[in-house]
Amino acid sequence: MERRPAQFRFAKFLFSIRSESPIKLPPYKGSTFRGAFGHAFKKVVCVSRERICNSCILKEKCVYSYVFETPPPSGTLKMRKYPYAPHPFVINPPLEEKGEYREGEILCFELTLIGKSIDCLPYFIYTFDELGRIGIGKGRGKYLLEEVKEVRPSQRIKGKDDKRGERSEEGKIIYSGKDKILRNHFRVLTFDDLCLFESSPVRIDLLFITPTRLKFDGRLTPKLEFHILMRNLLRRISLLSYFHCGEELELDFKGLIEKSKEIMGTKESLSWFDWERYSNRQEKKMRMGGFIGSITFEGNFEPFFPFLLLGEYINVGKGTSFGLGKYKILNFEF
Repeated sequence: MERRPAQFRFAKFLFSIRSESPIKLPPYKGSTFRGAFGHAFKKVVCVSRERICNSCILKEKCVYSYVFETPPPSGTLKMRKYPYAPHPFVINPPLEEKGEYREGEILCFELTLIGKSIDCLPYFIYTFDELGRIGIGKGRGKYLLEEVKEVRPSQRIKGKDDKRGERSEEGKIIYSGKDKILRNHFRVLTFDDLCLFESSPVRIDLLFITPTRLKFDGRLTPKLEFHILMRNLLRRISLLSYFHCGEELELDFKGLIEKSKEIMGTKESLSWFDWERYSNRQEKKMRMGGFIGSITFEGNFEPFFPFLLLGEYINVGKGTSFGLGKYKILNFEF
């Protein structure tokens, strides 16, 4: 019997920073923000100063190792042959391609935390505050962490008589750079918070905002089919649930994939976006291209709609921790 991922928890936040000196960033900023955060995070929390976490005696109790390295725990039943499990966070960088920010300009980026990592929010805030003093980008431009807001869905329940879904998001300040006090009154969201619709849509418009890298049969796919999207999304949700929320999903994955093949794309405006990042771990440049743009799907979305809504928060595909695979449901019709 299938049941919803009842233990799946997540929280989303909007960070606002103000430049205190000129900041130079590349057109796609995800790798820069994630990389700079990782270096600052290790500097903040690492007590052993080991260059490689694998050889550290504290690796299974270390917040840096859990959040940023994320090795599968000993005795795990999943991903035993893999060195890393999916990271429990997503950093969605500023999306504008602007490269230079003058003193006093504001930049905003999003952070989503999943499961146990929600308890690590103070570490994220402290680290991004410290990163402002260290500097980011070419020339290490300095910034001030102005505030952090929670982001949560505000959804109108839709019945069968409604033709089009409407959603918005609202947030309140949980941290201010002025008093440096974290107010822990933010809401932790669950899968059920997204399941507020009385019926399922028959048409969905998706916009892929950042390069999206989906694999099918071991290869990156430049052409998007709905079953490929669902394979990648369900796998991601399943692994995040297992490693970070303490729950193994009881879903008929094979049956869901077969049903997903019945949903057809009717209109598509997708293009490939190429970019490169330097991997310190592999000590080489890596091509990280993916598709961006919009696509329309039509069919029976009843088994899939809540998972698609969750995907808006956790991204999909490869490279999600530095913002790849971010998409938005533009419209949905009942």
